[in-house]
Amino acid sequence: MFSNVSYDFAWDSVFEYRQKFIDGFFMTILISIFALILSLIIGLFFAYAQNSKLIFLRFFARFYIEIIRGTPLLVQILIFFYVFANNLGFNNRYIVGIFILAIFAGAYVCEIIRAAIESIELEQYETSISLGMSNYQMYRYIIFPQAFKRMLPALTGQFATIIKDSSLLSIISISEFTMNAQEVNAYTYSTLESYIPLAIGYLLLTYPISFYTNRLEKSIK
Repeated sequence: MFSNVSYDFAWDSVFEYRQKFIDGFFMTILISIFALILSLIIGLFFAYAQNSKLIFLRFFARFYIEIIRGTPLLVQILIFFYVFANNLGFNNRYIVGIFILAIFAGAYVCEIIRAAIESIELEQYETSISLGMSNYQMYRYIIFPQAFKRMLPALTGQFATIIKDSSLLSIISISEFTMNAQEVNAYTYSTLESYIPLAIGYLLLTYPISFYTNRLEKSIK
């Protein structure tokens, strides 16, 4: 099948730029971690907003979720950065990139949290009320601990998705893993030699997360 494929790998030229791969690798980790933390905060807020007694909050939460989940991340990056961030005077593209990723992931985190809470049996709520618990106590001690176990595998998987989605930030010239690989390719004209390490690097980042997610799912069952 591959007998007619002829390609002379030039690893030496790419190896000279190994530091760019290393820098991009760790920048992707940093961006992903901060985006995950911020997306959890955003997700929690909008999960609460969806069940709020205020109609405005419920409408705003539904509008946010439908818009973010219904449009491509690439389009969101371009609009948020070139339309909103530039007009508001935010020039730090790294902070803006983290914020964009968090907004995008937050919509999915919100749905993960909402689904986990709604999966708790009605009897759990009735038992909490019969014990005289306040609304805060019910969620703090009964509902949320159970929901957290159910949402943890999905949240862990979302972290892997954030890592892969961070590659799209190269469109606004953020020097993460993908952007640096593209630059090495431009310097050396060694396409496969530039992108094979990129693929391996993302695999090294995401496979442990996928493996841990599967372990969590089995342990929870």
